Amino acid sequence: MPVDKLLIYCTCPDQTSAARIAGHLVEQRLAACVSMTSPIKSVYVWQDKLETSEEWLLIIKTTQARYPDLQQAILSLHPYELPEIIAVPVQQGLPAYLHWIDECTQQQD
Repeated sequence: MPVDKLLIYCTCPDQTSAARIAGHLVEQRLAACVSMTSPIKSVYVWQDKLETSEEWLLIIKTTQARYPDLQQAILSLHPYELPEIIAVPVQQGLPAYLHWIDECTQQQD
């Protein structure tokens, strides 16, 4: 059974920006829920230099239909020049929870 739900991963430089983005996404019904982790350590190459930084990870639950607006909202709010926005399709899930995601992300008229 194909499912149109997505998990979006997005890292933020601090708790303040993570909370601001999470709150906006849920308030605007672009996401049903955003889980915010405690700081994680990220290791990556940026502009040809090895970097290590402490970041906050957002795990965002949404639908395929809301993804374009969600991505645009993150881009407009995020302090990074190139924010991590990675969408992973949900293959299966508790039907009642998946239905709840649909209800929470319905666009308001």
